[in-house]
Amino acid sequence: MKKSLILLLALIFLTPSLAFSNIFTFKAGLFIPRAQSDLWTTEFENMSFSKTNYTTTNFSFAYEYFLTREVSVVLGIDSYSKNKVGSYVDYVGIELVDGDFAFPNDYMEDFFPTHIFNISITPIQLSLKLTPMGRTGKFIPFVGGGVGLYLWNVRLNGDMVDFDDVYIYVPDGIDIYPITTVDAWENNRISFGYHAFGGIMVPFT
Repeated sequence: MKKSLILLLALIFLTPSLAFSNIFTFKAGLFIPRAQSDLWTTEFENMSFSKTNYTTTNFSFAYEYFLTREVSVVLGIDSYSKNKVGSYVDYVGIELVDGDFAFPNDYMEDFFPTHIFNISITPIQLSLKLTPMGRTGKFIPFVGGGVGLYLWNVRLNGDMVDFDDVYIYVPDGIDIYPITTVDAWENNRISFGYHAFGGIMVPFT
């Protein structure tokens, strides 16, 4: 899992008043994982997953401490979870006497090897937020960024093609690969990273 993520938000903040006292905020946004680790790369290369499959809406709460009318410090907790079933894009499953094997997809399949790729992330973030046009008006644009502590879990469940264990299919002289059933996960892992965001606040009284 890459140690940095980009949190690109198209947010609407609901704030309790126009006053410049410290506030709690609720936000709804779009969570886009950076997805550049070896695990993400392997999944995207071999499976029918794409980065857009793991872009989703999320909701979170934050405490905002005002330094000036235009600058504030924000401590927030978000939540993100996405569960997706994908299939191998270039291979089909064929049942042989010695087990199940992945053949090139121009062969007639017995089944399509698939597995679930589940990711859940809880970012705890410290941010600096700027409101360059001030905090008056019905709509208040803002931008910001900061650092974060990311608690994450990942799970793979289903068919897994072992590309390191090569067999030769003698009748056609091609490489084939064994297919095994896996249920593997990493839980309660911690990474440090950074984030950026932008959006519009809508004050209400």
